[in-house]
Amino acid sequence: CALSQEKLKRPIVACELGRLYNKDAIIEYLLDKSAERPNSEVVAHIRSIKDVKELNLTDNPAWEGERHNIKGDCYEDMHCAMFICPVVGLEMNGKHKFLYLQTCGCVFSERALREVKTEICHKCGDPFQEDNLVMLNGSKVEVEKLQKAMEERRLKAKTAKKSKKSKDTKVSKSLDSTVMHLLVQSLKLCSSFSHSAPGPSTSGECSKMLKAPAGPIAGSKRSIQDMKDKSETYKSLFTSHSSAKRTKDQISNWVTHTPYHF
Repeated sequence: CALSQEKLKRPIVACELGRLYNKDAIIEYLLDKSAERPNSEVVAHIRSIKDVKELNLTDNPAWEGERHNIKGDCYEDMHCAMFICPVVGLEMNGKHKFLYLQTCGCVFSERALREVKTEICHKCGDPFQEDNLVMLNGSKVEVEKLQKAMEERRLKAKTAKKSKKSKDTKVSKSLDSTVMHLLVQSLKLCSSFSHSAPGPSTSGECSKMLKAPAGPIAGSKRSIQDMKDKSETYKSLFTSHSSAKRTKDQISNWVTHTPYHF
């Protein structure tokens, strides 16, 4: 891990510069950035958990775990790695270059992507572009290229966000102006109607039309009565309703008999 200097263990994440981290170390750093750490400058470009991508690694079937040869009586391959390339089977032991996709997090060797040229991920099938490839633990020159691409990508996203915000404000202002225009036109229409037909009732009706809330005005008493009738009909479906109860004539006299059987 580039931050905690501990051995990598799942879940493993990578940043936009191709550095590998334990996800727990990144979360601890983001929760408390003020704490003193020996390698804090390595993660200075990580602002949130969205700036890292969890890697989809392929396990090596030949990996038997750490220090499995306790007695020392058999050969132990020290270059055997935990993960391999899913296409050509190269081990991630530091001898070969590996890349990961920012879209899905799958990891492949550079040889596999060079020999099998495709725009679809070999492992999960998601489409990707050449800009989505990030070299893992690259050289100084490769890290500088990745940093430049990261800054350009962030600047582009920032400008797009600003343009979207300004566009939304323009749309809201245009809507407000449209509403005001319609209100003025309605007032002009009411005033012209009142001039053509003079009388106190006309102006009163215009003011009522402007101030009245939305909803049914005429026939409101009828609608309330209909609601009451519907509720009574609904209540009559249950046995607790008065219409479902039996009268005294319908109730029969029960004769009880207690047998004395011991």
